[in-house]
Amino acid sequence: QLQLVESGGGLVQPGGSLRLSCAASGFTLDYYAIGWFRQAPGKEREGVSCISRTGGSTNYADSVKGRFTISRDNARTTVYLQMESLKPEDTAVYYCAAAPVTFARYWCSMMTHDFGSWGQGTQVTVSS
Repeated sequence: QLQLVESGGGLVQPGGSLRLSCAASGFTLDYYAIGWFRQAPGKEREGVSCISRTGGSTNYADSVKGRFTISRDNARTTVYLQMESLKPEDTAVYYCAAAPVTFARYWCSMMTHDFGSWGQGTQVTVSS
């Protein structure tokens, strides 16, 4: 079974940057679209960004557009979320998730119900 491990979270001041990583254990991610989600205390989990299995298509929530960048490495074993100009409202536990995709090379989603494999999450706290 595909296992995902997030890393890179931490405490950062407003305006700072972090890069989150999502690594697959025992599998490559060639045939998976990846989504990044976050959940703040008392709020529902929300989609932040997604990337297609080829990397040719990406999407972002309006709240992070222009500040966050999703990418995947050439070996397609790790997906990254580069976060810039962080704001206190970005504080949340960030999760990555994978959805198997065979033919739709440019499909990605930011809907939680489209994903069956989830990581354990990494805490991001933006505070002065």
